[in-house]
Amino acid sequence: MRVTQSMLSNNMLRNLSTSYNKMGKLQNQLNTGKKVNRPSDDPVVAMKGIGFRHQVAKIEQFQRNIGSVHNWLDSTDSALDGAGQILDRARELMVNVPTDSMTYDDRQKIAQELKQLRESMHDMANTKVGDKYLFSGTKTGSPLYANENVDGKYTAVPNTDPQKYVLTGTPDNGVLREVKLEVFDGVELQVNTNGHDLFKDVDARFDAMIQQIEDPDNQADLDAHITSLDEAFDQVLEARAVVGSRQNRADLMENRLEIQQMAAKKQMSQNEDIDYEVVITDLMTQESIHRAALSIGARIIQPTLVDFLR
Repeated sequence: MRVTQSMLSNNMLRNLSTSYNKMGKLQNQLNTGKKVNRPSDDPVVAMKGIGFRHQVAKIEQFQRNIGSVHNWLDSTDSALDGAGQILDRARELMVNVPTDSMTYDDRQKIAQELKQLRESMHDMANTKVGDKYLFSGTKTGSPLYANENVDGKYTAVPNTDPQKYVLTGTPDNGVLREVKLEVFDGVELQVNTNGHDLFKDVDARFDAMIQQIEDPDNQADLDAHITSLDEAFDQVLEARAVVGSRQNRADLMENRLEIQQMAAKKQMSQNEDIDYEVVITDLMTQESIHRAALSIGARIIQPTLVDFLR
């Protein structure tokens, strides 16, 4: 086959274009630090990268959920601690009531303090984390105790607000249901504490104590009230123990997620990130090849008639 001047020129231009493309790809890799800048560069690496990124994003979402779990449990423990202190103070007051030296005014002062302690228990029951009520089950948008009525009593008014939480339990008004957050594939942690069981008898306990103290003619034994407060205090301690066990499990899951995140990011880096030393060496080699191609191409193309007339 006869090789013409045009064929030589076209071949040289095609080879130079290929060389430019190779250098451009290497320069893009240096600029971005990634092996693949578009799926067509390497479809296999690109598909693996999508999978690794999805895995990292999922782990980061679980970590955010763990943060919410810690926030919820820490706030719950703080509220339960406050409730325990209130009950302890109420018990101290009730122990001092039977003393013979206590006057009617003294008893009224104790009754007034018990009323304030009752209100404080309502505040503990209506503790919020963000815009969520901790002790209202899945009715996180409504307080366990609603606005005070004219008679000084509180009532619970549930309101559906499940949002993204996982709901479990038997059908009810939501107060008894569990609020769970997913912290790993197939792993959910309960974050709420059953406030109905803890605070349901608050008004009854305090009202009975206040009524007896305010009535000077009522000389009934106060030991029953003290026993009732002890039982309530034990319930609070038991609830705090459960919260503590959940906090420990959340810590373990957090450590596990950190390990999973490090492993996923390492795999993603190995799949996508370039080795700068290798890419720089390849670029320098490609530049040398390109310059040699330019030099040789200029020599093999036949001179024109003008060159001979010089």
